[in-house]
Amino acid sequence: MSNARGGDEPQRELHLDTLALHAGQPPDPATGAVAVPIVLAATFAQSAPGEHQGFTYTRTNNPNRAQLEASVAALEGGQYGFAFASGSAATATVLQTLAPGQRVVATADLYGGTYRLLEQRMRPLGVDVVFVDVDIHAAVEEALATPTAMLWLESPTNPLLKVADIRALSALAHARGTRVVVDNTFATPMLQRPLALGADVVLHSTTKFINGHSDVLGGVVVTSDAALAQQLRFLQNALGAVPSPFDCYLTLRGIKTLPVRMARHCDNAEALATFLSQHPQVEHVHFPGLPDHPQHALARAQMARPGAVLSAVLRTDQAGTRRFLSALRLISLAESLGGVESLVSYPPQMSHAALPRELRLQLGITDSFVRISSGLEHPADLMDDLDRALSATK
Repeated sequence: MSNARGGDEPQRELHLDTLALHAGQPPDPATGAVAVPIVLAATFAQSAPGEHQGFTYTRTNNPNRAQLEASVAALEGGQYGFAFASGSAATATVLQTLAPGQRVVATADLYGGTYRLLEQRMRPLGVDVVFVDVDIHAAVEEALATPTAMLWLESPTNPLLKVADIRALSALAHARGTRVVVDNTFATPMLQRPLALGADVVLHSTTKFINGHSDVLGGVVVTSDAALAQQLRFLQNALGAVPSPFDCYLTLRGIKTLPVRMARHCDNAEALATFLSQHPQVEHVHFPGLPDHPQHALARAQMARPGAVLSAVLRTDQAGTRRFLSALRLISLAESLGGVESLVSYPPQMSHAALPRELRLQLGITDSFVRISSGLEHPADLMDDLDRALSATK
């Protein structure tokens, strides 16, 4: 039961829109301020050794971080939340729970930074890393036939927008004693709640939609596993990759508008995906909301909306793609996604540059592949910008 302000009395389950405004963010008990005060203190006074008000040192905990962790945990339907200084820090911390000799099976099509951590950090440390196409369940089942500690999923994936059947894969993994981690960055809890579908851990780059204003780096991990939570709390404190109080404040401020932003983001993404899928200069559009997407039916069943990110393969070569990117006026070429402004990225040389070229091409990330994060602009203006820029590819 989600009770935004605590208390033992029975209470009807709150809607996500309400939780986004209130969970973890009650009025300040000292002043009554309805906006969360920023607590910049690095250290906190103790009445005696070990006697304090729940806070001792900001690396260990801070009121703003505690509020952010409670907020996202409530949105994801989890018991424990852990905030980090970036999405990569959150990812690295979860991977630190693996020991040498253990095995992780991961989505073949996943964020390049996660691929880099798995290949260049975890594998040299003695962790067995296996990549599989998770939309082929027989391949996942075969991979899990060897004892596996962790199944790492993205859904939708970055940048091919594949959708994993979280419920089915979680059941398959749990039958073999495997923990399931889902990167929910693209969907946010507004569109998909992996813990309710059977996952053990959900994580986000809060830099993206959760903050939503392209002005904060952050990450968060949520679980209801008490033993795992104890590990994560230790690693969070010991490694110290935590967000500042001000970053937590900004992220909490972003969360308050997350429901309304995601609705507009998704409206725009659906309009852009339809427009691009009918454009003569576009070869293919990857977007779960389109009927020809291989997991369209699954996305409709598992997600509230198909998301706000789409990718397109242009009907041109690398030079033509670069002309397209340079010709855009409203949509900025930039790393990241999920901000109020629309962004386009070029995964072959940006988010997925860490992948060997042969692997990128095998996955379908060609030299004419672009990823678009739909912002909050008027969709007609975005379509005009795309149409004008696509004419430069000829």
